[in-house]
Amino acid sequence: MAVDPSKSYQATIVTNKGTMVAHLAPNDAPQTVNNFVNLARHHYYDGLIFHRIIRGFMIQGGCPEGSGRGGPGYRFADELPQPGRYQVGSLAMANAGPDTNGSQFFIISGGDGVRLPPNYSLFGKLISGEDVLDEIQKVDTDRGDKPTDDVVIESITISES
Repeated sequence: MAVDPSKSYQATIVTNKGTMVAHLAPNDAPQTVNNFVNLARHHYYDGLIFHRIIRGFMIQGGCPEGSGRGGPGYRFADELPQPGRYQVGSLAMANAGPDTNGSQFFIISGGDGVRLPPNYSLFGKLISGEDVLDEIQKVDTDRGDKPTDDVVIESITISES
């Protein structure tokens, strides 16, 4: 465990569309925050794209292949929120079913995401950069919801206090 639940963690997500900052929630989802922090500190996300963008729902990234099928080579258990906890700006883990978390995460960008059932580990919330999230969710996408022009995660930096 690399994170201390008694400390505060922020993730600065720099993209080619601007910067978003999220407060992470180690008290609510310690394993999920630990995983995200470890991957970010090892530059796993640097250069990856948001491969799935659905206006009014979410933007999803963290797949090393850019396909939505890749991950870090391991999976870990869910840390699910109570119903009704998702908000615009919430960070949650994408998954392929129960206990299949890896590296892919999404940021809720609208009402369709807010209404999701509590099946996704909620681990943070944007505290700035909502305008960037809004711009990203408006990019043109193909039939598979992949942006026609890459939206790149240039870096994710973790600060601890």
